[in-house]
This record gives sequence, C-alpha cells and structure tokens, in this order.
Amino acid sequence: MNNQTVRTTITLPAELLAATDKAVSQGKAKSRNEFVAQALLHELEALKRAEIDAALAEMAQDPEYQAQVLQMEAEFAVASWEALQLGESPE
Repeated sequence: MNNQTVRTTITLPAELLAATDKAVSQGKAKSRNEFVAQALLHELEALKRAEIDAALAEMAQDPEYQAQVLQMEAEFAVASWEALQLGESPE
C-alpha cells in the first residue's frame, strides 16, 4: 500500500466505536484511524485468502488439473527414489 491518505467519513454503531476507542486506549493502535485502517487491511487480506482457497478447491475438483498432478507425481517419484538411494548408500 502507498502512504497516500484520503479523508473520509464513516458511520459506525456506537458499540463498535466504543470498542475501538477502548482498544486505542489500551495501546492496540495509535488512533482510531490507525485501528480502522488495520481492521480494513486485515479484512481485505482475509477476503483475498478466501478467494485463493476457493480457487484451490476448484482446482482440486478439476479432472484436468488432477491428471497433471498425477503426472508430476509420477515424474518426481523416480527422482525421489534415486535421491533416497543416494542418501542411503555408503560413501
């Protein structure tokens, strides 16, 4: 994120604002602005993770993707076996 800031006005439930002020007074953030910005960033990151998880879940159900994974596993199996044998052989 860049450091440019924009002033805006939001409307919050009174209980949420009071909880925010309490968190600020406990040192969890320097100000309401910082606390709200942290909360928004946290939520946006969670949404991005959820999008990635959904895409991975969709890939897991894709037969073409599953076939590619099986092919890669088969190709790496030989290399893994050779590496294991090298690791077990006396020098």
